[in-house]
Amino acid sequence: MAVKSGGRYDADDLKILEGLEAVRVRPGMYIGSTGVRGLHHILWEIVDNAIDEAANGYADEISVKLWKDGSASVQDNGRGMPTDINKKAGISGVELIFTKLHAGGKFDEGNYAFSGGLHGVGASVTNALSRWLEVEVCRGKVYKMRFTSAYDSKNKKWLCGVPDGPLKDTGAKAGVRGTFVRFMPDDRVFETVEWNYDTIAKRLKELAFLNKGVRINFEDERVLYRTYEGEDGEPVKEKLPAREPVSYKYDGGLVDFAEYLNEGKTKAYAAPLYYSAIRDITIKGFAPSKIKVEFAIEHTKEDTESLYSFVNNIATVEGGYHETGFRSGLLKAVNEYARANGFLKAKDQPFIVDDVKEGLTAVLTVQMNNVEFEGQTKTKLGNPEVRPVVEQVVQEGLKKLMESRGNKASFDEIARKAKFAADDRIKHRHERDVARAASENDGLNLVGKLAACSGRDPERNELFIVEGDSAGGTAKQARVRQFQSILPLRGKPLNVQKKSALQALQNEELKTLISAIGAGFGKSFDVEKTRYKKVIILSDADQDGMHIRCILLTFFFKYMCDLIKAGCVYIGMPPLYKVYKKDVVEYAYDDKELDEKIKKVGKGYQIQRYKGLGEMSAEQLWETTMDPATRNLIQVTIEDIAEAGRVIDMLMGDKVEGRKEFLNENANFNKVDGFIEKVHFREEGKGTQGDFYD
Repeated sequence: MAVKSGGRYDADDLKILEGLEAVRVRPGMYIGSTGVRGLHHILWEIVDNAIDEAANGYADEISVKLWKDGSASVQDNGRGMPTDINKKAGISGVELIFTKLHAGGKFDEGNYAFSGGLHGVGASVTNALSRWLEVEVCRGKVYKMRFTSAYDSKNKKWLCGVPDGPLKDTGAKAGVRGTFVRFMPDDRVFETVEWNYDTIAKRLKELAFLNKGVRINFEDERVLYRTYEGEDGEPVKEKLPAREPVSYKYDGGLVDFAEYLNEGKTKAYAAPLYYSAIRDITIKGFAPSKIKVEFAIEHTKEDTESLYSFVNNIATVEGGYHETGFRSGLLKAVNEYARANGFLKAKDQPFIVDDVKEGLTAVLTVQMNNVEFEGQTKTKLGNPEVRPVVEQVVQEGLKKLMESRGNKASFDEIARKAKFAADDRIKHRHERDVARAASENDGLNLVGKLAACSGRDPERNELFIVEGDSAGGTAKQARVRQFQSILPLRGKPLNVQKKSALQALQNEELKTLISAIGAGFGKSFDVEKTRYKKVIILSDADQDGMHIRCILLTFFFKYMCDLIKAGCVYIGMPPLYKVYKKDVVEYAYDDKELDEKIKKVGKGYQIQRYKGLGEMSAEQLWETTMDPATRNLIQVTIEDIAEAGRVIDMLMGDKVEGRKEFLNENANFNKVDGFIEKVHFREEGKGTQGDFYD
């Protein structure tokens, strides 16, 4: 990657919008939560700054490190933060960036043509929520500065992100430019300050795909341990081997990304198709600016679409106008090609979007200024002006690719696949309508199966999907009828990853589930119509129970993904152990907690290991798993939908390559997060709203 040199970037280029007030008092307003997700957010703020340097051509290497003391650092070889004095603020550019909210060079296109950092709240929030933060800037000379946070007991207020002194010129000369930031997350703010290796590694890998030619290094020097049950039944603490440093660099960019996502799938043609263009755009209320549209597509023999979109390196999991424009441009281009090459006759109706989506894996990125995000999690692009631009670029790009003789076989296969999908759609339209009507509207599907609650408020109502009739009977006795419904499963549901939509609709267990939720299925699914804002999977803590969770999560991901995105899917966490002595009873949910409960109960304790929900009485099941005041629920959310889709396909699809290795490394059937690393879970209950990642 060629790295640009020069370019004016001084302290006076930084614009101040507001101060740091209230960050410490209400951190959730700025980083979403004080759980694991919020912890990683303050790292992404610093990573985003480095990525912005790379995305705008000023850097080609970024290094992220987790230190033994629990701190994290990010280093880039970009221009280096401004070290001169900002005339308006009277302080150095470095101090301005780390002490003023929304102060930076990204509000002026002269400094950054495109910026992912505009989506966040800046390095100042990372500073405000850290015990200490150190920054080192190389711009001919080496400059250093340190910030600390402490409580002022005299004035009864937090002094957060306060400079220990002004920016210091160390006197050393720097042979290269760049910025190094190291910080210690404040354990007085966050529920946990344990970094998750897999979360960080996968995000950095994704950023390397999205920023072609940029090398991203990742090192974890922490000393790690795992706890397991020994032969004598006592917990054993074992030191794990150190992780080797990793480095990600993809000269193919989105092409490499598409190939990575399709690992293990049967490809429809030789290689992904790629195009990129920069266009002018005018966003209402702003001056004309530039927008960069880049995409890669590759079809497989699957029957579902996998479209992963990003705006300024931020995953837009809820879609938006750029996705609408992409699909429209793709449809027009494929229809034109099919007509011109005889795949569609004069009498044939043109393809619809569903036809060209079948088997499609696509990565779409947009880089622009003046972004408007909306939706449930602020990950939906809301700029309508983007749609026609993306549509034009996609249609134009595919047409140019079609004109290349080397791509004819690929586009023939795309048109042939779309024609097959169109013929199949017409052929099975009646069957699908009948099956869909039966699954969505036939109340007879629920007779004798669903123990429905009497309440009609979806915001309060809960649906427990329970493994087996025995556990289902216990759950029916334990529930509160006013707002808790119980749906027992009779056997394992269908693994939909290996089946068609029609087969899924014809499966009795899934038909019952679709009817119970009452919001439709697949393309017709409308999350606003759901009867329950909590759909809770309640299965045994063993291999069979984990398999059922996997199957149900795969079903929700494939055909009711908006239910997950809206935060309506949960996993109930029944205890693994009951530790008791006379009238003292404690429940443990994992082996680590078991050790704590044993110590709490004291000598003479007894342990009961629950092998299934059916072993519990209705009272125990209510107290440990169903009572909103005491239970532990795990909320399923999707942080990285691309990785989630790839791993679900690997785990639940037809291909076995890589599955054994993945399971050996990640499966732990006593932990729900052994299912998939990039589906994250939020713990709710016992007065906490924390996050945890495997």
